Amino acid sequence: LTMFHLVNRDPSWFNEAWLGRIKEESGANWRLKVSNLKKILQSMLEYYHDVLGHQVADEHLPDINLIGEFGDVTELGKLVQLVLGCAVSCEKKQGELAGIEEALLGNSKKYYFLSEEVEVKEDLGQRCRDLEHQLAAVLEEKSSLQVETHSLREKLSRSDPQDASTTITGKKLLLLQSQMEQLQEENYRLENSRDDMRVRGEILEREVLDLTHRNDELTNLAQEAQTLKDEMDILRHSSDRVSRLEALVETYKRKLEDLGDLRRQVRLLEERNTVYMQRTCELEEELRRANSVRTQLRSGSLSTRTFRTRVGPGTTPLQTKMYYLKGETVVRLQSENKMLCVQEESYRQRLVEVQGQLEESQRSQNTLETQNRLNQQQISELRSQVEDLQKALQEQGSKAEDSSLLKKKLEEHLEKLHEAHSDLQKKREVIDDLEPKADGNMAKKIDELQEILKKKDEDMKLMEERYKRYVEKARTVIKTLDPKQPPLTVSPDVQALKNQLTERDRKIQHLEHDYEKSRSRHDQEEKLIISAWYNMGMALQQKVVGERSGPSNQAQSFLAQQRQSTHARRGLAPTVRLNRYDPFNMTWKH
Repeated sequence: LTMFHLVNRDPSWFNEAWLGRIKEESGANWRLKVSNLKKILQSMLEYYHDVLGHQVADEHLPDINLIGEFGDVTELGKLVQLVLGCAVSCEKKQGELAGIEEALLGNSKKYYFLSEEVEVKEDLGQRCRDLEHQLAAVLEEKSSLQVETHSLREKLSRSDPQDASTTITGKKLLLLQSQMEQLQEENYRLENSRDDMRVRGEILEREVLDLTHRNDELTNLAQEAQTLKDEMDILRHSSDRVSRLEALVETYKRKLEDLGDLRRQVRLLEERNTVYMQRTCELEEELRRANSVRTQLRSGSLSTRTFRTRVGPGTTPLQTKMYYLKGETVVRLQSENKMLCVQEESYRQRLVEVQGQLEESQRSQNTLETQNRLNQQQISELRSQVEDLQKALQEQGSKAEDSSLLKKKLEEHLEKLHEAHSDLQKKREVIDDLEPKADGNMAKKIDELQEILKKKDEDMKLMEERYKRYVEKARTVIKTLDPKQPPLTVSPDVQALKNQLTERDRKIQHLEHDYEKSRSRHDQEEKLIISAWYNMGMALQQKVVGERSGPSNQAQSFLAQQRQSTHARRGLAPTVRLNRYDPFNMTWKH
């Protein structure tokens, strides 16, 4: 935080927006410290490059992970050098240096009174020890002087009586007596000072005890403040998580609304499909009628040809008129046949379009089902996360006002999740009710249409074979009636009809082949997407479980411990990670 406040001295670059990205640090959460240091380092490098015009070498860049996790001194020194470079090289360098000194003085004055009291205590103890040594030396000197005076008095009593004032020994005795009196006075003074020092030492000892007690109280208060700060960080993170969960619930609501719209679209497509099926049935009836008319036309054309062969120069005008009337009817029937062929082609195209729309509706229904499953899985995960947060908040109790607000938010989230889950269950029941009917009807209709198409193709082939046989018979009859007449050629209209039929069959076969290819490719892609999605989900689940069941010797946050406890209470078995999803069989394997 000291480096952060040092870097935050240039308001033109390190503004309030940049300040908002830095989060409050806690002693136990070193990852938050690493993220804050990374942001500060990135801002300093951009400041060096954009404002100061300097490029920092790689060897001067510190390792943020070592600083945040282990508190490496060398890497911290590199970071401090970069901070001081920013402070010294900016425009307000004098203010920055003064701010650095004030910050250092502010940090040094926190426990100044404790160090001063400890120094006073040490000085007083040293002085007491010195006075005790001096007192012992004075007492030894006093005892030696007393012994010397006693010996001198004995000598004086044994010696001849002389004038004490004139002899040297008398002078010495007086001098010694005066010295002894001075030493006695000094002894009294030292004893008094010793008593004073002892009393003062006792007072200082009591003050030291009071200061140690006060220091212990302050350390306890600091620890409580740190724990409260950690709890506030945890609550702040949980509030952020709750906001994210609210956003997820809103997105799920929007997805549910989209799901309802898609279901309505599926119903509209089903209604259109029924209309198209009715139309196809009508077209099939018209196709049957056209086939019957075609057979009649072919029989009429054969009869006209035979009539032409039999008509000779001796025919009457009535016979010729009848002949021309039959020719006109044949031409009219041929034109109607062409129109019916065109209608048949258009009906086949409509049938292909209806089948494509049916496939699209089935694909959309499959995507909706997969999305519904994924939504339910995410809702279950969110519910487990909300339960974890709720248990963590219940254990923490009502220590702050934020916890009560978070509980209210969690209760609202739980209600919203229950409502969303109930809506999902209702919509899923509606889908389950609609799916078997729609799938059964569609499959039956598609099978019926395919059988009808096969029957039509077989009828067309039979008609062509009959037509060939009739032509051969007509040729043989003409040859028998008039052997000189050249062989009868096939009319261009009949040949055109035959060509159209062959081309139509070829197109139908080609479209069926393309349809099978696209359908198989689509199924394969869908299976691969589902398998990749579930594999990714299982990998993420394994990663989350691995993080939750990590090594216990590492520093863990409060939320991680609560998650481990909740998972332990739920009885999360390690065999869950061995499950594997088989996308081709749509089952889970152990």
